[in-house]
Amino acid sequence: MRKIDSIDREIVNLLIGDGRMQAIEIARHLDQRISERAVRYRINRLVKDGVIHIGAIANPRALGYQVVADIFVEVESGRIEEVARILADQELVSYVACSIGERDLSVQLLAHDNSEVYSFATSVIGKIPGVRKTTASIVPLVIKDVYQWRIPANLELKLPKLRKTGDDKEKMKKSSML
Repeated sequence: MRKIDSIDREIVNLLIGDGRMQAIEIARHLDQRISERAVRYRINRLVKDGVIHIGAIANPRALGYQVVADIFVEVESGRIEEVARILADQELVSYVACSIGERDLSVQLLAHDNSEVYSFATSVIGKIPGVRKTTASIVPLVIKDVYQWRIPANLELKLPKLRKTGDDKEKMKKSSML
């Protein structure tokens, strides 16, 4: 098992700010406490251990999706994951999670306007077999998103060695070819 230390946290925080920051620049920000090569090694280890994922994040508002809605879905018993997977395949859906409480699913929808939210909730979600009820909330302002979350400074985390599945190995092969 490997620990996340303060340097790992600083590297992750710098990458959250700029995912394209080069290892040499990260080393400079760390006041040369570690070399560029050590930064590259740590980034690769953090990716390999599943602590971070490096990729592009599209800005929905820049693409015309001005409305964010949280839709909570009540589903017939035994069909929750089936309905969740159907919703996850929808292009306007950015997030789907099974939940515990009054509703079975939590869905985040990106739309151009409120009428698109209404249409999606009634014509798409409402017609999925097993859906009993939906409740929608428009999200006018997001203060903090998952992409802004930072690793807590007091976290003492020991990482277990992850076993790679066939799909993971295939993804790693493809990404190393790029």
